[in-house]
Amino acid sequence: MAFPPVIKNLLIINGLVFFAQMVPATNALLTYWFALWPFGTPDLVRTPSGLRELGDFYPWQLVTYGFLHDSSGFSHILINMFVLWMFGVRIENAWGSRRFAIYYFICVVGAGLAQLTFSAVTGNIFTPTVGASGGVMGVLLAFGMMYPNEYIYLYFLVPVKTKYFVIVLALVDLFSGFARAGSGVAHFAHLGGMFIGLVLILYWRGKLPMQPKQRMYW
Repeated sequence: MAFPPVIKNLLIINGLVFFAQMVPATNALLTYWFALWPFGTPDLVRTPSGLRELGDFYPWQLVTYGFLHDSSGFSHILINMFVLWMFGVRIENAWGSRRFAIYYFICVVGAGLAQLTFSAVTGNIFTPTVGASGGVMGVLLAFGMMYPNEYIYLYFLVPVKTKYFVIVLALVDLFSGFARAGSGVAHFAHLGGMFIGLVLILYWRGKLPMQPKQRMYW
């Protein structure tokens, strides 16, 4: 199927939430309650334009932040949704919708936990995290593991095997996470989504000491 159920619903929900975010008052409300706020964020912070109210961490944000995106432009959500559709369709069709949904949301949560840890270590407790990138990166990792020798055409021109593309992408995120910590990109959320996705796939395939009830084969 070109639009299996989970992919289709993720695209629809993310799109609807993004259009809601285009209304400034709604965006402020959604960000306050549903973006992923670091532990210890102060209620107020002084900015050049005056005092600004910040949000608090709530457990549900570990999932809901994955439905919010940067509303200042379309590039963030368009890239995430295109990659999710491009690589996620074959994964959902191969695994089934239930397993794919479990995998995707565990990657989203794992990415959120990684970003919370990074924020606590660095003291960056003033900026919330939004975006589906952690889940999307988990999907990309799964595609690279299932179809390692298929080619991705960068910019529709340069052929690169999926396994190399995923490895290089992870290394770039790791380097950027340290070298460009203040860039506004949640590099460690990306890495967290990939890492927890790798652990879950290894578990499902029976490659870890703890064995699943039913192994996944491909």
